[in-house]
Amino acid sequence: MGSKLPYLIYFGLFLLFPCSTFSGDVDALLSLKTALDAHDRLPWRRESGDELCTRWLGVKQCSPDGRVIKLVLEFLNLTGTLTAESLSPLDQLRVLSFKSNSLFGEIPNLSVLPNLKSLYLNNNLFSGQIPASLAAIHRLKTIVLSNNRLSGNIPTAITNLPRLYSLQLQNNRLTGTIPALNQPTLRFLNFSGNHLSGEIPVTLAFSRFNESSFLNNPGLCGAQIERPCSKNEIFSPSPTTKAPLSSSHHRNRKRLAAIIAGSVAGFLVLLICLGLVILMAFVKKRNAGRSKAVDGNGAIDAAADTAAPATGGGIGGGKVTFSWEGEGLGRLVFVGGVSGLYSLEDLLKASAETLGRGTVGSTYKAVMESGFIVTVKRLTETAIAPAAPEEFRRRMEDLGRLRHPNLVALRAYFQAKEERLLVYDYFPNGSLFSLIHGSRPSGAGKPLHWTSCLKIAEDVATGLLYLHQSGAIHGNLKSTNVLLGPEFESCLTDFYLLLHSPDSDFSSSSSSLFYRAPECRNPHCSSFSPASDVYSFGVLLLELLTGKTPFHDLMDQHDAEIPAWVRAVRDEEKETGGSVDDPSASSGGDAAAEDKLAALLGIATACLARDPEVRPATKEVTRMIREARAEGAASVSSNSSCGGGGGENNGHSPGRWSDTVQSLPREYGSEHLSFAERN
Repeated sequence: MGSKLPYLIYFGLFLLFPCSTFSGDVDALLSLKTALDAHDRLPWRRESGDELCTRWLGVKQCSPDGRVIKLVLEFLNLTGTLTAESLSPLDQLRVLSFKSNSLFGEIPNLSVLPNLKSLYLNNNLFSGQIPASLAAIHRLKTIVLSNNRLSGNIPTAITNLPRLYSLQLQNNRLTGTIPALNQPTLRFLNFSGNHLSGEIPVTLAFSRFNESSFLNNPGLCGAQIERPCSKNEIFSPSPTTKAPLSSSHHRNRKRLAAIIAGSVAGFLVLLICLGLVILMAFVKKRNAGRSKAVDGNGAIDAAADTAAPATGGGIGGGKVTFSWEGEGLGRLVFVGGVSGLYSLEDLLKASAETLGRGTVGSTYKAVMESGFIVTVKRLTETAIAPAAPEEFRRRMEDLGRLRHPNLVALRAYFQAKEERLLVYDYFPNGSLFSLIHGSRPSGAGKPLHWTSCLKIAEDVATGLLYLHQSGAIHGNLKSTNVLLGPEFESCLTDFYLLLHSPDSDFSSSSSSLFYRAPECRNPHCSSFSPASDVYSFGVLLLELLTGKTPFHDLMDQHDAEIPAWVRAVRDEEKETGGSVDDPSASSGGDAAAEDKLAALLGIATACLARDPEVRPATKEVTRMIREARAEGAASVSSNSSCGGGGGENNGHSPGRWSDTVQSLPREYGSEHLSFAERN
């Protein structure tokens, strides 16, 4: 018995220890409720304290010894101020989220939470400066403070956080310069919508991000936003280090510089003149021996157009001369049985308006002199552009054979030594992204009515099913790659253009990454699959339901709480005057809306399964959506969906969609240049 006594004492202490820490966390949470929950949205009671880790709203995870390590209190209309004293007892927290509440005042000293890894305080009313004490939390990886009223400088101390992975500070009132972050772990960054100034730091970490991370900061300059910094700011030595020069020495140096510059300029002029003479002779000889011809495959030889510019023109500022020999090179090749609608010369003379830039390339609206309009996509090296000419041609022929009402059909393609262009029909009604988000760069849009969600979902799923049954993979499904057709049907574009997950995804906008399935978010992903397309479809479905762009991994952030999160977002929209799921829009009322919302949520969560083998097949997804729409036909009039049809327009009819889409401003500048003039 004596030998067993130490074990009994140890076991007794083990039982007592969790009880004391358990009680401390209960007291701390009840204190938070008293301070912040004026509307009694948190059903926490001391008598249910023994169910803290199993039934308390917002307590997502506890440690084995009963301590709270994940506290998520979002969309609860909490008000008041946070204090370090109220949080300090919860010193085992790894994840803390007060996202989308009405908390105000300054952000407290959070170094009292030494184990914190992820902090979400976005979409509140916090003011004052970002506390430098955040840098003392060495395990901190994620800091999301966007959409508040924070001011002052970004503390330089955050450059010392060794594991920083995501820093989201957009839409505040921050001033000053950007600290030179250079953590190799940094993957997500957003400073847009502030009052920051100066040069964007030139570090390896910052080189991963494009202009979307820095938008709407008029005082910023740097390569990412294509706004060069003043020479004086970057290269001029400071007054304390500049060596004085005598006036005579200065005059001598200026005279010498002028002599050298004049000599160099003269030599360059002579060289240019000689080159022009040779080029003109070559072009004259070439044009004399050729006539304009169209071959049997519908390929128009650019060199045969005698009226083409002598320099060749084209996208690339005159660097491309469309005169390479060989079948399929330097030609505009029509696919799908259509040929001769326009020539390459017509395309080169067209005025070009930038529509967007994405993973696979830049997209332009090309208006020809005849008034004919097409969309031209200039491929980047991320897409299939590095493929050999023969491989590229085979892939384009395969792409040209894909024809479906829910696909944007390829009409023609062009390939030359360093240039690949794709020509599509022009869709004036814009993209699904524009419909949801308008021109807001932050991606904060408006949820769509469930009838619209079902119609769009069916269109997208139908197009996706056709691709998969044809042996093709989309590989880049997101709301910017869904265009609205003439009857406001949803049509997929940019499909079959990526062979594998591109390395550049980490330097593109963060939302593009989280449309991708988890298995396809790194350069080691060998190829996409129908299952990875299904995952992207699930993300797109949640975007329709919430109006929110996926700037985070939705499963990591919400997991099993995704249905509750979606409902909270839609409820918030209704409270702020939105018409989401307005019972007056359908004869079925709230019951029909809830049934359809539940069906859509079930489909979305099934598509978001982390294991590709568990995700439903595209055919099954399409079947579920069609069944949900068919069941809704009894309770919703036919013209409440987003399809065509006559009858009276309501708030979700194609007519209203058209007004919305056509009024949206373009995301990029609308300057008009011909393709031959464009860089």
